[in-house]
Amino acid sequence: MSEILIRNARKILTMDDAHSEYEGCDILLRGGVIAAVGPDLHSTGEVIEASGCLVTPGLVNTHHHLFQSLTRAVPGGQDALLFGWLRTLYPIWARFGPEEMRMSALTGLAELALSGCTMTSDHLYLFPNGSRLEDTIEAAVEIGMRFHPTRGAMSIGESSGGLPPDALVEAEAAILEDCIRVIDAFHDPNPGAMVRVGVAPCSPFSVSRELMRDAALLARDKGVRLHTHLAENDEDIAYSLAQFGCRPGEYAEQLGWTGDDVWHAHCVKLDAGEIDLFARTRTGVAHCPCSNCRLGSGIAPVRAMRDAGVRVGLGVDGSASNDTGSLVGEARQALLLQRVANGADAMSAREALWIATRGGAEVLGRDDCGQIAVGKRADLALWDMGGIEAAGNWDAGALLLAGPTKVRHLIVEGRQIVRDGRMTTVDLEKVVTLQNRLARRLAEGM
Repeated sequence: MSEILIRNARKILTMDDAHSEYEGCDILLRGGVIAAVGPDLHSTGEVIEASGCLVTPGLVNTHHHLFQSLTRAVPGGQDALLFGWLRTLYPIWARFGPEEMRMSALTGLAELALSGCTMTSDHLYLFPNGSRLEDTIEAAVEIGMRFHPTRGAMSIGESSGGLPPDALVEAEAAILEDCIRVIDAFHDPNPGAMVRVGVAPCSPFSVSRELMRDAALLARDKGVRLHTHLAENDEDIAYSLAQFGCRPGEYAEQLGWTGDDVWHAHCVKLDAGEIDLFARTRTGVAHCPCSNCRLGSGIAPVRAMRDAGVRVGLGVDGSASNDTGSLVGEARQALLLQRVANGADAMSAREALWIATRGGAEVLGRDDCGQIAVGKRADLALWDMGGIEAAGNWDAGALLLAGPTKVRHLIVEGRQIVRDGRMTTVDLEKVVTLQNRLARRLAEGM
């Protein structure tokens, strides 16, 4: 079995059940699993010198739209609220095809990796011009990241009172059929899985009540997780009250969209009753602080969620509404927003890092990831605390309070995919060149 010894780490934040922290210790990785944590370990395999480095579990991203990496800072959408922003972007996304989907995914996944992310979900809910979910799965395999793609969908177009243009919606029978296809082809339920597929109708305002219910039944029959957007902003709440006669949390509960196999993105506008519902049912939340700021959606009640026992992870959301894909930056923003809303002691740097690692793993149903402990998967981020960003720091909390914002090394399933701040699995310069070429082609066609 292949081995890697991470030697003499300055500090290790394990995020284990005891919140253990170690100084001057080693970590032995064997066969994609953490084999030992402690001082003076030995190995005949590769040695990574970690003096001066903070080691954390790999960060976990619980909500993304990788295809949006091709549409950053689009004029007309830069200063809009959610619904107006979507109406600006839909016609552009309708011109995507498999090449655009794959290159956007490569770009977004590399950006996540450089920010310390080892596992990400993705919510792909439109499939124009022959695009398929496997366009993104193939990109994740190439990057080497642990991947939770979700087969999203939109079925109610403008002519039926929905938000998306009719050209981007699908027949509901075809949606369910393709969900079965991709689950059967790609979903791996085993511990250590690199790909797990979820079912993810886009939102309550873009699919029917029947599809939401049928998607939940299908997912549970197949043993996969459920994901959608919920309670993102005031427009979202108003739509739910007008169309369904209830708040989003009640609508979700009616249709089987609560439980420990469900996680909802955003949840900025959950009220106390909905927070209690999510806590009781073990329903997860993907908190997307930067996107919520960018779109003016508000500050999600994460402090109240955490205090009630709701599972919370972080999400960068799409790069058309963020417009970056830095997960460590998202953790810093989460910390700052809770302090703005609730005071300087509302959230510590360590709690924000817990949400970004262990919290995200729990939301995605991965008890094999998210912590540095013997027997857990070898997904680790090594942060060089000797640079200018953290110069003069006294504590590991400096990672979020000061920096750095990029990893020195990143290991996924015992494989090093970032070494000395550079991707090892793809030619990043080539990826960026191709991505920019596709973006220019889209812009010139408008």
